Amino acid sequence: MTTTLLEDRYRTVLRLLPAYYRREREEEMVETYLWDIDPDTQDQSRPSLGEVVSVAALALRTRLATPGAPRPYALFGTAVRQFALFAVLLQAATAVVEGILELTWASTGRAQWEMFASGFTGRGLGSGIIEAALWTLPLLWTVGYFALLHDRRRLAHVSVLLAAVPTLWPLLEPLLDASVPPQPAYATATVLLAWLTALALCASHHRDAPPASLPAGSPGMVFTACCVVMGGSLVLLPGAADSVWAPATGFLAGSLGWLLWRTRRTDRSAEQGTGPSADQSTACGALALAALGLLILAVRVTALEPWLDVPVPAVLLGSALGQAAALALLTAVLAFVGRRGLLARRVRGRR
Repeated sequence: MTTTLLEDRYRTVLRLLPAYYRREREEEMVETYLWDIDPDTQDQSRPSLGEVVSVAALALRTRLATPGAPRPYALFGTAVRQFALFAVLLQAATAVVEGILELTWASTGRAQWEMFASGFTGRGLGSGIIEAALWTLPLLWTVGYFALLHDRRRLAHVSVLLAAVPTLWPLLEPLLDASVPPQPAYATATVLLAWLTALALCASHHRDAPPASLPAGSPGMVFTACCVVMGGSLVLLPGAADSVWAPATGFLAGSLGWLLWRTRRTDRSAEQGTGPSADQSTACGALALAALGLLILAVRVTALEPWLDVPVPAVLLGSALGQAAALALLTAVLAFVGRRGLLARRVRGRR
């Protein structure tokens, strides 16, 4: 049976979909697309932009696990969803802690308050609006975190996309103000962390995905614990604190706690005969944290790099270097745990 040029074009677009989905739905989808198109005009027609975008979105959802997806896609989707949840939590706690500490410092005296307020009022209306947006929009990470865990997915998507917008400003500001010294490496690393988080959340927590849930604890309790750890690290070691100190400390403490808790739970599950599912959950979580750790390590290193050639307090340089080494080590351990969990699952499947 001969095919028209339009049918070939539709089949080319459908190659964006994973093979398992095409085997089940390709013929039905092609018939639907061609249903009301005159056969005599099909060689002069093309798939519309809306149809291509729709197939691309479907391809993304099916690769991030829809019901009935093969195990590799299910595992990948679970890992991406956990990465998004952990990363949103980290950035939400960071925004709240930094805002609270900044307001606390500003309230300690008249001079401090005037210095804080001058950032919004000292350079004109336009600059004031920009500064207000840069200060308030990151707080939407918190809205996105709680919306996600209460299954308000659309609100979570909008919130994290808006929260990530301020990270673009350091890349745009040098184009508008020549007096601003550019730091492209640090700014790029920060943009990657924020936007990969936002895009991962929007892509993986789609309408067919299961509801988001934390491994342990309530959303409020976990968020408060993260804020306490980050805030405490800034208060106890003010001489070592820079813009990356708190989130990196929060990641180190949270990931190490998750790793110890998950290891004990996996051992307990193995004793009860439920080891495979525990291995799968541990592998996805470990790989998600390893990916997040790699991004935070990039932010840590790029923030540290400009200070290596100038005299800085030894405690700041030593703490930053030690934190970078701890991040690298823990990220490697998490990657090893995740890979071992996947391999263990594969070996059990062959048996």
